[in-house]
Amino acid sequence: MNVNLSAIPGFMAGHARLLDWRRYDLLVGDGDAASVLAALEGYRNADGGYGWGLEADLRSPESQPGAALHAFEVFEAVAPATAPQAVALCDWLETVTLPDGGLPFSLPLTVSAATAPWWAGGDHTTSSLQITSISAAAAHHVAAHDPAVAAHPWLERATRYCLDAIQALDKQPHAYVLAFAVRFLDAVYDTQPRAADLLKRLGAYIPADGRVRVEGGTEDEALRPLDFAPRPGRPARELFAPEVIAADLVRLAGEQQDDGGWVVDFAKISPAGSLEWRGATTVNAVAILRANGVV
Repeated sequence: MNVNLSAIPGFMAGHARLLDWRRYDLLVGDGDAASVLAALEGYRNADGGYGWGLEADLRSPESQPGAALHAFEVFEAVAPATAPQAVALCDWLETVTLPDGGLPFSLPLTVSAATAPWWAGGDHTTSSLQITSISAAAAHHVAAHDPAVAAHPWLERATRYCLDAIQALDKQPHAYVLAFAVRFLDAVYDTQPRAADLLKRLGAYIPADGRVRVEGGTEDEALRPLDFAPRPGRPARELFAPEVIAADLVRLAGEQQDDGGWVVDFAKISPAGSLEWRGATTVNAVAILRANGVV
């Protein structure tokens, strides 16, 4: 596997938003947590939530559940440093959590321009397993080094909702729901007794090659083994044969473009979102490859 690391800094300088440039710098050992957190602060609202395009296809400024995942990703990346903004985000999520403990897919927009239709048309009255599971999974990864997040009542409520909603699944869910539920169960596997059986049940929906087509997506859009199980040594990896993971690492490394960055296969909604996804995707690709010993 050949990854051109020397081309990535130039790509980040010319294509990435400041947050992802700072995240990449930290990832390769040249940056610091304070600089990453300062870049994240520009997306934060006074209520403790995040908006302003932190989720690159949701451009509206108000705080949104869909942005929480990306904020938690940053709070995990700066470990072992902790930030009071992580607990404040949990506080905000508590205010928009529905009575059953789940988060709505999205909240009403104040600016609809340049936002993907699935966000703009999201139901704010019904809990979304897709959004709740991936946000809770990311929060659990933060909780591993931040006791205040681990003890927050929102995370307990969201965890219980996700376990119950996954248990209630009686047919193959949408690809993103499936992937995010798998990642949630992987994140809570060591602390939630139900997780092992539920993970095994969801594994039955994933084909042997690990490729799950995204219904309603672009012609080539699909989720792959590393979308389900990016972390080595975790239970979700047991859903895939070792050679399947090895092949997917080759695939991911090989998707680096000549300019040094990676691309996405899902629909491009706005010029800003298209550009910003490339920077974020490049950071995530390098993070996965590094965690798996490839670079």
